[in-house]
Amino acid sequence: MKRRESRFGLNSLRVAAGAALVAALLVGGGGAAQEVDVESFAQWREGVRSEALELGISAATFDRAFEGIEPIPRIIELDRHQPETTITFAEYMERVVPESRVAQGRELLAAHRDLLEPIGRKFGVPPRFIVALWGIETSYGRYLGGFPVIGALATLAHDGRRSDYFRQELMHALRILEDGHIAPEAMVGSWAGAMGQSQFMPSSFVRYAVDYDGDGRRDIWGTQGDVFASAANYLVQAGWRTGETWGRAVRLPEGFDPALVGLEVSKSLDDWRALGLRRADGSDLPQVAISGSVVLPGGEEGPAYLVYGNYRTIMRWNRSFYFATAVGTLADRIGGR
Repeated sequence: MKRRESRFGLNSLRVAAGAALVAALLVGGGGAAQEVDVESFAQWREGVRSEALELGISAATFDRAFEGIEPIPRIIELDRHQPETTITFAEYMERVVPESRVAQGRELLAAHRDLLEPIGRKFGVPPRFIVALWGIETSYGRYLGGFPVIGALATLAHDGRRSDYFRQELMHALRILEDGHIAPEAMVGSWAGAMGQSQFMPSSFVRYAVDYDGDGRRDIWGTQGDVFASAANYLVQAGWRTGETWGRAVRLPEGFDPALVGLEVSKSLDDWRALGLRRADGSDLPQVAISGSVVLPGGEEGPAYLVYGNYRTIMRWNRSFYFATAVGTLADRIGGR
């Protein structure tokens, strides 16, 4: 049956280059390798080197980072041919929040409790959300991506399609190397340059990564304290509200006005209750002083959610209704809710 586009306009998701999905793209293979101009790349590299040195990157750091680096045709191919097909919200949730991921998340929440609980208290972010982001981004650190970050960013910065953006990310990546947080050969990530167990772009690393264990390195690749604290710090800096949750599934009344759907409409829970909203199980909404919005990630035929400020914060990590709903759902299930 042909899928209908939702009139609420909330169900689009491009399957992108998150590290958990990169593996699937790579396994799929296919397509002819894109041609790259190695000679023009060498000339471009000299300009980048001059700029990096002006920004305080040492010649030794730059030369080591770019040793053996050439354009990577596979990255151009992936950038040019990102899948255009959308998947339904139900399909996405089945893939991203399977029972196996919930069970593993619970195990890891317990295994890392001595680390997660103090981080949660310090940043005001419940550990279940930290673990949920970890699980969705890299399947709890299993899939970090297989591309050298410098090579990936250099390829995209030289390519020209989004050269300014990726050139800036490349400079941030070189700064990370200059500061000694990671060795070039260990700096691996997605084809678009997202790095580590939290899949930060280099600019996000510079802004949000945390040296939680105090060893002088912000190691989001292999140090769990740094991984967890960095994710929590990102959420806090993005506006996380301590003591609030993300939202909940709700039941809409018959004849619910579609004009009330969307993040641009915000009402108190008292107002939503008066309009006939109930929890998904039919019980009353909680008696708390908080405002929320109704979203329908799967369209009018899918489940409804009443979401709060922290849902918007999660969307600053990834601007996808699917992603934010999956993070909240996985967090609740990991926490036994």
